[in-house]
Amino acid sequence: MQQGKTLSQFLSAAQRAGQPLDDDLLRLLEGVATACKIIGDGVNKGGLAGVLGSAGSENVQGETQKKLDIIANDVLLESMARSGTVAAMGSEELDDISPVPAAQRGRYLLVFDPLDGSSNIDVNVSIGTIFSVLRASDGEPTAADFLQPGSAQVAAGYCVYGPQTTLVLTTGDGVDAFTLDRDVGEFILSGERLQIPADTREFAINASYMRHWEAPVRRYIDECLAGSSGARGEDFNMRWVASMVADAHRVMSRGGIFMYPVDQRMHDKGVAGKLRLLYEANPMALVVEQAGGAASTGRGRILDIRPDSLHQRVPVILGSRNEVERVVAYHAESD
Repeated sequence: MQQGKTLSQFLSAAQRAGQPLDDDLLRLLEGVATACKIIGDGVNKGGLAGVLGSAGSENVQGETQKKLDIIANDVLLESMARSGTVAAMGSEELDDISPVPAAQRGRYLLVFDPLDGSSNIDVNVSIGTIFSVLRASDGEPTAADFLQPGSAQVAAGYCVYGPQTTLVLTTGDGVDAFTLDRDVGEFILSGERLQIPADTREFAINASYMRHWEAPVRRYIDECLAGSSGARGEDFNMRWVASMVADAHRVMSRGGIFMYPVDQRMHDKGVAGKLRLLYEANPMALVVEQAGGAASTGRGRILDIRPDSLHQRVPVILGSRNEVERVVAYHAESD
């Protein structure tokens, strides 16, 4: 097999070509990639390493933690705290931020969902890590420093642990993919300048919640389900992995629309959505937009939202641009 360009070589070449990649950011991204290799190794070993099953605890969201949730979170916190590139970190698994000691403090903030889709761990279905990089302010880091709109992200990406371990990354100049070559232990460039087709005949949504959806979402899905005999005149396929990182990666690979809309159950609980803005929606929105797609709540661009808390939730509709814009138009008509 011909050896391709490694992640480190790719980033170094991008830096020389004039992309805004300083040495700290380059080392930060390499550090995240190394942490993903460690996490991926634990995922691959599964029951052989005793990492399957519940940890018997809950995270700040009130969700039951899996053993691998905690392991992945610890791997990222411990490895990146020693990297000298981050001032503080925020995790979906933590109530508050995790500041780095002053002597090891860097210039960036790292935000992550350490193991997205962890409900799939025990049934051997694809899961992943999602991450986002922001600039840190001067002085002691605080939670307020993390409340930046998604458009301020310096870099973002995800690593999906499936049949292959694949890292997808943007530094604000397109999207590239890297596949882990286990023989050499390196992420190798496997996809350059990824582009999401503007049109699609595939959608991903949890249809079991249909009775709770708002009218614009029901209208869109009803049209898809009606197929060639309906208003759209086309047959659509539905896919749902119940792991955002896996569903979004399919969209990145071949087009489609991923939807986790707000519904009446969420309204009743006083929350604006299911997915977390900082840890899931913002990084995925940046990746999707950089690949020519669109990402919206249905009523506004995700990357324009200024967060009001570390664990703010939002509706998410992202993927092929023309389909996302259709759903946004249905929301505007309904409102």
